[in-house]
Amino acid sequence: MNTPLLDLVPDHIRKKLGNRSSVCLLNGRDIFRALRNEHTILMACNTRIKHVIPGIMQAAEELDAVVAFELTRTEGGVDGGYTGQTPAVFFETVVDYAERCGFTKPFIIHGDHTTVQNTGSQELEEARALMAAQLEAGYTSFAVDASFNPLPDNIRITVDLCRAVMERGYGLEVELGEVTPVGTESNLTTASETAEFLSALAEQGVYPQLLAIDNGSKRGNYLDGQMVRIDLKRTSEIHQTALRFGLDGLVQHGITGTPLKLVGKLADYGIRKGNIGTLWQNVAHAGLPLDLMDAMRRWAKENGRDIKFATRVFKADIDAIPEANARLIHDMAYREAKEFLLAFHARGSASRIAPLIGQDQCGS
Repeated sequence: MNTPLLDLVPDHIRKKLGNRSSVCLLNGRDIFRALRNEHTILMACNTRIKHVIPGIMQAAEELDAVVAFELTRTEGGVDGGYTGQTPAVFFETVVDYAERCGFTKPFIIHGDHTTVQNTGSQELEEARALMAAQLEAGYTSFAVDASFNPLPDNIRITVDLCRAVMERGYGLEVELGEVTPVGTESNLTTASETAEFLSALAEQGVYPQLLAIDNGSKRGNYLDGQMVRIDLKRTSEIHQTALRFGLDGLVQHGITGTPLKLVGKLADYGIRKGNIGTLWQNVAHAGLPLDLMDAMRRWAKENGRDIKFATRVFKADIDAIPEANARLIHDMAYREAKEFLLAFHARGSASRIAPLIGQDQCGS
């Protein structure tokens, strides 16, 4: 008999939620393993502005879909990053919405892009501190990204940071090939460096479930006339290599602006997790009060910064928007989430993976 999903909530999380909670926050490792042979992409949402969360949850509830909520190191670091959300604040925000919305489907909270961009000790120590805060807060999945560094340093840093996650048995994503911003050249990940990377990790006892790569996608908003170029053949080659090392799939960054028709094909080439970040920011901005958006734009222009950095500065105002604006954002997020979940072949994924998670946990 399959184990009920609520019985598979990790002990650390159950203590935080309480025994009566029906929030189904699961271990990312178990979700990724269950998706290995599924023709499904896990929709991972970087919810920089909280008002999009209930719309995403409504879509996932209606479509019986498993989802992920995540923030990167820059979005939600120990100091709150540029969104003003520390790991504890983000965990509490997502769980509070899940409780209030009656969200019953399985999901994970993921620490996306814990980056180390150089070989100095400061960045490494900051990354350790962030992951410790995420573990304590209640995150159930983690991504280590040292892909900015030469391969030997990427391996060394990744092994160092992944040990704490391996000890706790949570979900683990690693990265090989940094996705670049729109308008810049890609440096496509190769199958040979994938094998070298994963082999070196395995030799030192690090066994991730997911691998993020550069397959030609871009992060941020595509501008008029800019083309989406994702190398599906290369993606498939890397996926086959990753499977040989026991991984469950690949991660696709840079989905904002990618046509849904192409998004749907990614599952055929080994993509099992798709990160969507800028889209949710765009949705939130479209529903914020006009005077607030004007103030955020002025701040960004005066300070020469991308408008995303205004999120923390205006967080109190954003959190306190009128109910009518919050509802507008909810409805837009719901529609967008529904379209992506359908494109990701995620309808019914929660029910499909439930027995697989139970079997894996029970050792059957």
